Amino acid sequence: MKLPGLKIIDYYIIRKFLGTFFFALLLILTIAVVFDFAEKLDDFIEHKAPIRAIIFDYYLNFIPYFAVLFSPLFTFISVILFTSKMAYNSEIIAILSNGMSLKRLFVPYFIAASIIASFSFVLNNFVIPHANRARLEFEEMYYRDNPVRFNEQNIHIQVFPNIYIYMEDYRNFTMTGDKFSIEEFDEEGNLKSKLMADFIKWDTTKRKWVIRNYYIREFNGIEETITTGKFLDTTLTIHPDDFSRRDLAVSSLNLKELDEFIELQRLQGNDNLNFFLVEWYGRFANPFSTFILTVIGLTLSARKVKGGIGVHLGFGLFLSFSYIFFMQFSQQFAISGSLNPVVAVWIPNILYSIIGAVLYYYSPR
Repeated sequence: MKLPGLKIIDYYIIRKFLGTFFFALLLILTIAVVFDFAEKLDDFIEHKAPIRAIIFDYYLNFIPYFAVLFSPLFTFISVILFTSKMAYNSEIIAILSNGMSLKRLFVPYFIAASIIASFSFVLNNFVIPHANRARLEFEEMYYRDNPVRFNEQNIHIQVFPNIYIYMEDYRNFTMTGDKFSIEEFDEEGNLKSKLMADFIKWDTTKRKWVIRNYYIREFNGIEETITTGKFLDTTLTIHPDDFSRRDLAVSSLNLKELDEFIELQRLQGNDNLNFFLVEWYGRFANPFSTFILTVIGLTLSARKVKGGIGVHLGFGLFLSFSYIFFMQFSQQFAISGSLNPVVAVWIPNILYSIIGAVLYYYSPR
């Protein structure tokens, strides 16, 4: 299908762009899989991981995750490679000499970048989370030697509006907590009821929490009602997985699930909320970086210089890796609470957009 307004040269550039992108992607993914397999081979053997699970549960889910994670970098390398070759062969000079402005030259580049960014966004938010679940489950079973341990004491969590729970401690291996209590307050902050129990345990059959040896005090003005019992089933917004979840597990949530998870963590007063917000904002900021690195790649490599592709590629890789480093650096500030998550995620894009604008200004017309 041909798009209106596009010329033969546009389709030529789009084919070059996408072809180089997928070739670079395939090449780097092959290298990544080989190195990853060599690194983890001993663990696979030690944990007796089945070959079928290694191939289908791990690597078939590892490949798309890795590809989307570094797709902006692959895009940048692709632009540098094929544009530098076009500049070295004087194709860029010929295109500009025949009346096409540099601004118009961006059109096919942006079309190709839009295709990559759209696929990246859809895959990252709706397809890859399912693949990550299988990959993370495989890692927990056949690779990780350190199961998640929950070691906090005196746990306070808001489970519903105006309803708070407390546990003296919690053991995720037995899914039990000691010295459990639930407090419910009215809108004015007055205590309505308080449940106290010796301990609470997750019932895997009923998929509910079972409270044992409980004592309930209910307040109605100056009147107080006391109820006691040995067993009580209850439904809370917390789950045993919440006490054994690795932070990386948020990558297994699609966009809707991530929204719901963040709201739940906000309700519960999770101290690590910024980590999940960085993940949420990053799912929108990362595809946008595809366009920024495309602009930088084109403006860098459109000029024919002494040294050819090597000079373009060297300087381009320096910029791209500095972008990734700066992105990780700013995200750590957000996770630690020193910087607003949305600011931390978008600062690298803003800064490198300025770099792209400067390079565009000084690029050949």
